[in-house]
Amino acid sequence: MTSPPQGPSGTALPDALTALRDRVAEAPLSLLTPEREQGRQAARAVVDQVDDYLLPRLLDLEAPLLTVVGGSTGAGKSTLVNSLVGAAVTAPGVLRPTTRAPVLVCATSDRAYFSGDRVLPGLARETGAAGSATAGLEGSALRLVPRDDVPPGLALLDAPDVDSVVTANRDLAAQLLAAADLWVFVTTAARYADAVPWDLLRTAQERGTALAVVLDRVPPEAVTEVADDLAGMLERAGLPSARLFVIEEGSLVDGLLPEASVEPLRTWLHRLAADQGERAAVVRQTLTGALDSLESRVTGIVGAIEAQQSAATALQSAAAASYDGARDGVDEGVRSGTLLRGEVLARWQEFVGTGEWMRSLQAQVGRLRDRITAGLTGRPAPGDDLKVALESSVEQLLRSEADRAAERTVTAWRALPAGPALLDGRERELETVSPGFVEASGEEVRGWQGHVLDLVRTEGAGKRSTARFLSFGVNGAGLIVMVAVFAQTGGLTGGEVAVAGGTSAIGQRVLEAIFGDAAVRSLADKARADLRERADRLLTTERLRFDDLVTEAAPAPDAASRVRDALRQLAATRRGAA
Repeated sequence: MTSPPQGPSGTALPDALTALRDRVAEAPLSLLTPEREQGRQAARAVVDQVDDYLLPRLLDLEAPLLTVVGGSTGAGKSTLVNSLVGAAVTAPGVLRPTTRAPVLVCATSDRAYFSGDRVLPGLARETGAAGSATAGLEGSALRLVPRDDVPPGLALLDAPDVDSVVTANRDLAAQLLAAADLWVFVTTAARYADAVPWDLLRTAQERGTALAVVLDRVPPEAVTEVADDLAGMLERAGLPSARLFVIEEGSLVDGLLPEASVEPLRTWLHRLAADQGERAAVVRQTLTGALDSLESRVTGIVGAIEAQQSAATALQSAAAASYDGARDGVDEGVRSGTLLRGEVLARWQEFVGTGEWMRSLQAQVGRLRDRITAGLTGRPAPGDDLKVALESSVEQLLRSEADRAAERTVTAWRALPAGPALLDGRERELETVSPGFVEASGEEVRGWQGHVLDLVRTEGAGKRSTARFLSFGVNGAGLIVMVAVFAQTGGLTGGEVAVAGGTSAIGQRVLEAIFGDAAVRSLADKARADLRERADRLLTTERLRFDDLVTEAAPAPDAASRVRDALRQLAATRRGAA
């Protein structure tokens, strides 16, 4: 076995190639972008060619020449392979598609090269002649036919049709052609200008694959005309070095082409097998061309990865904007005073009394403190009702803004290229809050109320009225702080403005009476900041539903740079091995 070329610092070329292959394979292209399908096909082709051809060939430069016989449906590939061998080793098809399972014919002495997974590791191996039970395999295995009359150093592989109506056959044909040291393309006088085969011929040209073309079933009177036309097409396609063999139309002899028709191609192939120098030249041409082609192919894959990352950023930005809007909505709901409508206002009036409290506040603030304490301890039910009403009102605000954010995100995603496919089947689930939101928001609001009570308790410590305050006033004062957080006049009208203004005055005067001026100024701000933090936590958790969908489908943020780095390392390794 010939040692593989070594790169800088002793890095083997196969190692650098494997690293590139792994970087390409690990980058998912799941988001539906315009570049996705082409990127997927290119990535799959690169991975397959590295696995099926480049690595096996680099690790064993003296292995037999793998000659893949491919072409259009019904072009006579299987008949040509049988004729080259002189026996029925592969079964020509009557129905379309014709060749289904790939058949590899090699010298008995070369069997070990192909019986393992050195070449085409993704295909299982079966052994059997054309008429055996394995002949009906639908591309699931590579049927191996070792023969004593095939010269060592040559392997012929009969591939499925490149234009098969069966997608799996078509994909397998392309994979096998990418694994070839030499591609023998078979076409007919009637179909040599078809578009699909020429797409593959152009691919062979781009990748530097060694190529021979067999023009089959040519009417004897048109041999020169048709051959010249095809030769001109090959030259215009950048394939002037492709060997052209012409087989005239005629009757088969025992299912095989006439000996005179097939002898020129057989002689050429046998000479390649026997001449190590010529065989090495073919291998070197294809190997070098395949390696050279990786730069442009992988660069295209990097572009597809970057398009995925851009699409992911757009999706996540849309979700972030929606939930930022929800945060603003919560802030506005808290500051505007709209939470003090309806039930909260009614419970507040019950809590403070209808008019007596206002008159008491105007008369004497000092005496008010004692009356509040007595009132709070004597009437626990209104305080409990007010606490529940506040809790429900804040939860409704959070739920409303979270629902709107979810709906806005779904709407925005529908308008983005990758959004609809990512939403497919999930719209109803995603356009409202998550199932656990109600419970989580309730816990956060109750936690906030507890935090407010802790603030009140902390600020009340050390005052002359501490004992009485802690015994009777923490819950009552805490409720007043909670109401003060929302007691603004924005969003209220008519009588509501008067009530809200009175509420604010009550909160301010009562708190000053209990805590003093300095403490009063910070209590509502601290309570409001804590509520904002809890709302932010809830909304962030809700947004993660959308972020997680994107993260699961999108490449890692450094995926494109990792592929680029691996490509640069391969190029450096090749320069060092030159």
